Amino acid sequence: MKLLWTRQGWDDYLYWQGVDAKMVSRINELIRDMRRSLFQGIGKPEPLRNELSGWWARRITQEHRIVYRVTGSGEAQAIEVTGCPFRYLR
Repeated sequence: MKLLWTRQGWDDYLYWQGVDAKMVSRINELIRDMRRSLFQGIGKPEPLRNELSGWWARRITQEHRIVYRVTGSGEAQAIEVTGCPFRYLR
């Protein structure tokens, strides 16, 4: 399954590579788990609502989330990551 990044998601990932190796390790662990099971597994996957309907979030830490959605089907299916870490605005 392909892994796609939005510009913001990739920029976030590159930022964390230079700042916090533990955070990057956790993000990579979550991505591996997403590829095995899209909507179950580690990080407490949860569907998002309202303007983020269709996207899912998994916990990186208590505060930060990785936000993704699944696009396509069959051989063209991909995981698109839009933020990591992503903070909920409440």
